[in-house]
Amino acid sequence: MYGLMAVMGVVCAPSLLGPRSWTRACMQVYLDLVFGGLKLLCGIRYEVRGREHIPHGGALVASKHQSMFETLAFWRILDDPAIILKKELVWLPFFGWYAMKLRNISVDRAAGGTAMRKMLRQARERAEEGRQVVIFPQGTRVDPGAAESYKPGVAGLYAAMKVKCAPVALNSGLHWPGHGFIRRPGTIVVEFLPAIEPGLSRDAFMSELETRIETASDALVERETDAQRAADAA
Repeated sequence: MYGLMAVMGVVCAPSLLGPRSWTRACMQVYLDLVFGGLKLLCGIRYEVRGREHIPHGGALVASKHQSMFETLAFWRILDDPAIILKKELVWLPFFGWYAMKLRNISVDRAAGGTAMRKMLRQARERAEEGRQVVIFPQGTRVDPGAAESYKPGVAGLYAAMKVKCAPVALNSGLHWPGHGFIRRPGTIVVEFLPAIEPGLSRDAFMSELETRIETASDALVERETDAQRAADAA
């Protein structure tokens, strides 16, 4: 993955001077190679469930975050996402260049209210362009089964954008852990849940979002864990 990032970053550098569609095309080639390698070398595939719940046009997508996997995968699953990234990632060689050319949204966590206002403005702009804005509402990768609070930024986006919010559950951490280099064969499941309509109060939205994502993600993890126990016992 990182080797390809460097090679493709150099080979596709001219695309940074052209329209965004050129960079998107290079990104798709890179993702084909990364996920092809993931399947061939690590025995890891992925499956998308609930495709009927994937929003079309401007929308907010709030996803569980367990792995680097989903940071990349949404670029294959969604038509033209704008992913909210911490500002530090923008300064990474290659990754940062392409992230900004693709007009993702960077957030400086140390800037407080200023950063929040900038994020809200950019998110509204991306939604008006018909793009899906992707946020990881817990703000960091969380191991399967571990607890981590949902940050208020997602509620601010929901209120400011006034669009549907599609919750996403997944189990990527079972196969591509957030830390270390071990990869475990199997199928990563990305499950889109029914959208939350705009207009809920802040507290009602946060409660509904967390309940839906956590319940569905725990079910995915438990189902796979039970299946693995059964296989080990057979």
